[in-house]
Amino acid sequence: MQKQSIAIVGLGRVGSVFLEKLLGQSNKGVEIVAVAEKGQTAGASLAKTHGIENLTIDQLVAKGGNIDILFDLTGMSAVRQELREKLMASGNRHTVIATESVASLIWVLISEGENLPNVHVKTGY
Repeated sequence: MQKQSIAIVGLGRVGSVFLEKLLGQSNKGVEIVAVAEKGQTAGASLAKTHGIENLTIDQLVAKGGNIDILFDLTGMSAVRQELREKLMASGNRHTVIATESVASLIWVLISEGENLPNVHVKTGY
């Protein structure tokens, strides 16, 4: 089974529960290789407990094609724009930035009736 290398930016209320749920999918081809969170959140602690690197956005971008999907769960359009610009500037045409709406779809597919916290204003792509 091909593994998908995942990174998550933003481990607040949404990112923390999403990380926890994805950790339960590791036997299904999901590998969380890094996160980016500046604050001391439950998700940052969970990532540390599981030996997942907590990097800056620049360090994530430097990983290049080693990240297949980068989930931006910050809810901040400025962060999403920064990610896009830095990935383009690095020449990375491999990594896909997935938004909260993609995370919500995945959540529906892997959760059992639980709701993903809905705390962000819809920022679109």
